[in-house]
Amino acid sequence: MTTDNMNMAKQGADVLSVVAAVGSWLNVFTPIFGLIGATWTLMRIAEMLTGKPFHELIRRKPKADSDKP
Repeated sequence: MTTDNMNMAKQGADVLSVVAAVGSWLNVFTPIFGLIGATWTLMRIAEMLTGKPFHELIRRKPKADSDKP
């Protein structure tokens, strides 16, 4: 019976280890997801203020060549 209790304790520790690993993994990605959300919100605000799609706001304009007629 002692062996069964030890095996159960080891399995419980294994489960806790997996839960801790997943939790720490998610804590690493939480700030990244927050940054993505903040960037997306700023893009949407810029679109609302200008009335243009964001890709038009950041697109580079071609240089005007003086050699062309």
